[in-house]
Amino acid sequence: MTRRNTQVIVSILSTFVVALGFTSIQDDASVPIKVMTYNIWNGFDWGKDATRRAACVQWIKSQQPDVLALQELCGYTEPMLKEDAKKWGHDYVKLLKTKGYPTGLTSNQPIELKEKVVKPFWHGLLHCKTYGIDFFVVHFSPADCEFRLREAQLVTERVRAIPNNQYIILGDFNSHSPIDARRMEQNEHLKKKYTPKDNKSKYSNLRLGEFDYSAMAQMLATPAIDVCLDRIDLKQGFTFPAPVLIGKYNHTAKTIKQNRERIDYILASPSLARRCEEVKVFNQKATQGLSDHFPMMATFQVAEK
Repeated sequence: MTRRNTQVIVSILSTFVVALGFTSIQDDASVPIKVMTYNIWNGFDWGKDATRRAACVQWIKSQQPDVLALQELCGYTEPMLKEDAKKWGHDYVKLLKTKGYPTGLTSNQPIELKEKVVKPFWHGLLHCKTYGIDFFVVHFSPADCEFRLREAQLVTERVRAIPNNQYIILGDFNSHSPIDARRMEQNEHLKKKYTPKDNKSKYSNLRLGEFDYSAMAQMLATPAIDVCLDRIDLKQGFTFPAPVLIGKYNHTAKTIKQNRERIDYILASPSLARRCEEVKVFNQKATQGLSDHFPMMATFQVAEK
């Protein structure tokens, strides 16, 4: 994708956002719900890092989310997830699978399981309903842009079948947004990181040697609104990598800063996006040692049940 094409996409998306009347609204019959997503990094080393697990559980409890999407619940069973969820005030949980890199959803209201899909996704797709909203918890491929585009297309097909247009898609997309393209194109350090070291791999995170924005463009066209827009400074909204990686995988404090990127998102249907009051990306000191990703949370005003 050329820089000129990137600028065209950004212009179109900006117009789309403005046209939606991207303002927060509420009425007398609405209540706030806080929705969080968090990649917890290899299930706290497949359950062996009890200290980090306890600290993360306590931090989540302090934020009081109403709905929480989790990625990399490695080594977890549903009873284990229930044990953690009860500590942050959630009695209801759903776990995608118990092998590999599972996703999960917890809530302080009942959860209806709509669909669990493992193949042909890289890590799987979890579709649940709580608070009258369809939640799609994703964890896209970390290795290949073409695979991510197919995953995005499969999610889009399912989202478009939702009858009431009340949906949220959230998680670790391992993808870059065209909204961030201008800043991304200036980051040669990050491009070097994604450049294959040889031509032997059948996978590539770059498309023809350039950053790829196709998966997120597909998601935004669902339509789904990136709730960070106009609510946070996107330059400061990075969700990966966290300083806990210093000393691992050749990371230093310098490379951690150089490779900052936004790959975790909360996307909402246009009607819900208009009801988003606040967005926070927790990439400050309190979460720097809890995971390699930073969590984010959005507050929505929804109809009172």
